[in-house]
Amino acid sequence: MKKVTLGNIVKEYETGTSYEQIIKENYPEKAEQMILVKIDGKLEELAKKVKRDCVLEPVTFSDNPGYNSYRRSTTFLMLKAIYDLYTREEIGKVRVEFSAGAGYFCTLDGNLKTDEKFTGKVEARMKEYVAEAIPIKKEVVNTQEAISRFAEYGMSDKAALFRYRRASKVNIYSIGGFQDYYYGYMVPNTSYLKWFALAPFEDGFILQFPKKEEPTVVPPAAFSKKVFDVLRKSEEWGKMLELSTVGELNNIVSKGDLSEMILVQEAIQEKQIGDIAGMIAANPSKRIIMIAGPSSSGKTTFSHRLSVQLRAHGLKPHPIACDNYFVERENTPKDADGKYNFECLGALDTKLFNDHMNKLLAGETVEIPEFNFITGKKEYKGKQILTLGEEDVLVIEGIHCLNDAMSYNLPAESKFKIYISALTMLNIDEHNRIPTTDGRLIRRMVRDARTRGSSAKNTIDMWPSVRRGEEENIFPYQESADVVFNSALIYELAVLKQYAEPLLFGIDPSEPEYVEAKRLLKFLDYFVGVDSNLIPNNSILREFIGGSCFRV
Repeated sequence: MKKVTLGNIVKEYETGTSYEQIIKENYPEKAEQMILVKIDGKLEELAKKVKRDCVLEPVTFSDNPGYNSYRRSTTFLMLKAIYDLYTREEIGKVRVEFSAGAGYFCTLDGNLKTDEKFTGKVEARMKEYVAEAIPIKKEVVNTQEAISRFAEYGMSDKAALFRYRRASKVNIYSIGGFQDYYYGYMVPNTSYLKWFALAPFEDGFILQFPKKEEPTVVPPAAFSKKVFDVLRKSEEWGKMLELSTVGELNNIVSKGDLSEMILVQEAIQEKQIGDIAGMIAANPSKRIIMIAGPSSSGKTTFSHRLSVQLRAHGLKPHPIACDNYFVERENTPKDADGKYNFECLGALDTKLFNDHMNKLLAGETVEIPEFNFITGKKEYKGKQILTLGEEDVLVIEGIHCLNDAMSYNLPAESKFKIYISALTMLNIDEHNRIPTTDGRLIRRMVRDARTRGSSAKNTIDMWPSVRRGEEENIFPYQESADVVFNSALIYELAVLKQYAEPLLFGIDPSEPEYVEAKRLLKFLDYFVGVDSNLIPNNSILREFIGGSCFRV
């Protein structure tokens, strides 16, 4: 018998009892929403069995690891249904392209129409499997065996991925004989996957999931069409260059052919920035350019590069940081925990901001304040005194710039809004997405360590708070942007790997952030590293790894 500690209760179980059985016995009303467990602080699947005395903590649908496991397992279930209903010739390949709101946008390479008949048939088959509670089994095989299997299945992307794995073993999952590889943990059987929906969209379909806050409700598909279109263009660019998966990227790196690819993508981004500058220059009424985006999107470097392009079009840009318009510290709103909430709109002196911008538009001279973050007060030291001429434009950067409540008193015809985000277009393989939030988290971790001396532990700890602020203050307004700019670089994780790994290894296994650190280390292990000397000094990536020609 082994002692299992659950909260303040210690119970004894026979060696070999599954964690799933323990969860169902102790949490009968919410067992279906408990997706994984932590055993002595380490994640485990419910199918695993008790081997020693341990402390067990349930991981629910609403926890990030549980939510990701649910999405991963439901994707596997969908693939099982598609491959059971149709031939491989009809399907071609199923591609999980990218996130679309609370779902995944997927496509097929074959000749099947992804219409309502298709999605209805697949969804119905998935629900049949849910009712059957089919076990999701895990098999550990050597890497060469995995390469052979997936080459035989026609899944060449996985075979290419495993070629660069250092690990000698690979976990292969199966549902009723259908095998696939997944980056991360799975639920024990299909009965856990009750809540999902499929719907056709454009030339593909959406696999829709519940949101973390409401695990039993599948909302209608809702996402920014502008962001979707930018992601689609990025995916098409990657496919055109045969560079849409990590395995394909590793092939290019190992052959020494990445240098030209870096220059090509940097040139594409520069052209896009130049096109945006051209749109602004073509419309003289646009005097106020407002740039917003989530954390670590590269807003600062983008604003510098946009300013260079604006100068090339004969305009005179003046950068203004919204942070200089913070209210005095004592007037800053506080959150539910009594801490200052610097990310809410109330933390900014919007009245003063609108007054200053309107005076500038009227031809008056204005001194822009500089906020002193030590004293918590705005200061006027004559550093930025502006009077706008005919060629002058203001380039304003801040998290609320897309929110009209920020610029409530400015004429709409004077504003040009830009949404920027690092929308990762690279997949681990055709069925495993790289979340855009992972790319931004790694960017921020590297930058925080370089510029603030902050540990990876601290960055991981505060990341949920950063994400909540983005959900409240940025994402709801992204569709109002005149332009969406994707700052992600297809090669960047291969560069960031060398900077991030030592930081992540510095997190002690006893720390609560270790679970996330371990996941990120496993993720980065898929990439072959790239020398940062290949990166141009005006690249957005330089904002994070250092060596930029701009003051960032």
